[in-house]
Amino acid sequence: MKSILQHSLPGRDDITRIVLPNGITILVRINRNSPSVVLGGYFPCGSLFDTDEKLGLADFTAIGLLRGSRDRDFQEIFNTLESVGANLSFSAGGHTAGFSGRCLSEDVPRLLGILADALRHPIFPTEEVERLRAQFLTGLAIRAQDTAEMASLTFDQIVFAGHPYARPDDGWPGTIQAITRDDLEDFHRIHYGPKGFVIAIVGAVDVHLISKQVEGVLGDWNNSTQPDLPILPELIHLKKTKTRRVNIPGKSQSDLVIGTTGPRRIDPDYISASLGNSILGQFGMAGRIGQVVREKSGLAYYASSSLSAGIGPGTWDVSAGVNRENIVKAKELIFQEIQRFVDKGVTNEELADSQSNYIGRLPLSLESNAGVVNALLNIERFDLGLDYYRLYPDMVRSITLDDVLVTARKYLHPDKLAVAIAGS
Repeated sequence: MKSILQHSLPGRDDITRIVLPNGITILVRINRNSPSVVLGGYFPCGSLFDTDEKLGLADFTAIGLLRGSRDRDFQEIFNTLESVGANLSFSAGGHTAGFSGRCLSEDVPRLLGILADALRHPIFPTEEVERLRAQFLTGLAIRAQDTAEMASLTFDQIVFAGHPYARPDDGWPGTIQAITRDDLEDFHRIHYGPKGFVIAIVGAVDVHLISKQVEGVLGDWNNSTQPDLPILPELIHLKKTKTRRVNIPGKSQSDLVIGTTGPRRIDPDYISASLGNSILGQFGMAGRIGQVVREKSGLAYYASSSLSAGIGPGTWDVSAGVNRENIVKAKELIFQEIQRFVDKGVTNEELADSQSNYIGRLPLSLESNAGVVNALLNIERFDLGLDYYRLYPDMVRSITLDDVLVTARKYLHPDKLAVAIAGS
């Protein structure tokens, strides 16, 4: 059973990794059981490059790539994709911008052609730039009235004070208004290039042919001005619990986020933190937090915990949506559960259930081509090794009760938590 499971997971014998002379990394896994092909990737053009005055520029640039290129206008790009049932999209985060697309195997050259044209030759038509600006501003206006979004944003401002992670990738209304078409062109000219560019392709493809197709549209791409990612400053950890409220008039529900910083994705205690987090507030009706705050006490519309880990320090937090009259009670219960978690750890039964859940859902997450693309990109982004997903079940099984307790005590200090509350 174990060997059958491992064989179905991606590994070094069925993942092809190719690095082109200009530095682009190609990851391919063949799946002939599906006629579709999914591709995805990332490149180092995230909001870390944004200035405070024009925060949101990286995201604006990425989303503007498909609004018109040297060879195709926006309508032609849309019609070409629509005519074959394909899709392609771009977005940007903190460290990287990314893309994802899907098509039938026979349409891969067409999709790659549009991808390369958008990456290399966008023209950012003025009319489309202004249409995008209006969409961004509308989205930011909606965000400002969303209690969950504002609580999360405020939480980041507390735990990452003085750090780039405190800034929202999509910016503020004033910074979006300040971005010009020239800014988009300059950001693209300086930051877009093959350095750090990764593309993963999964589906009914031929490895040799698909690598040649990628090389044909991106292999001669070069940019001597392309900078390295900025070095992250040292994070200053909280010395005591800090609370901040955001008043949003007219809201019957308030949202709160309570937590702190967590491990990076590459840290050795990431898996023990993830398993612990599942027990604390995810697994089985949202774990302990959901059981105590929502099910038993009836104080929250939802309550759960989450662990967010990436290239830099992540967050480990508990979120809840509550009636504004219940904020104090819900907050007290959450603090009590965090204290119990770091004092007593978890039980054998809780850990075993969580481990079984992690191992059981792994093959389900890799059933689709899109799931495998995400897995390949994770392998490359965090240098996990091509056999990571085959080794993963044993890594999960190896976590002990003491591992979870030590990890919880390392990150969760009940007297040094950030508390963000948004509502009326």
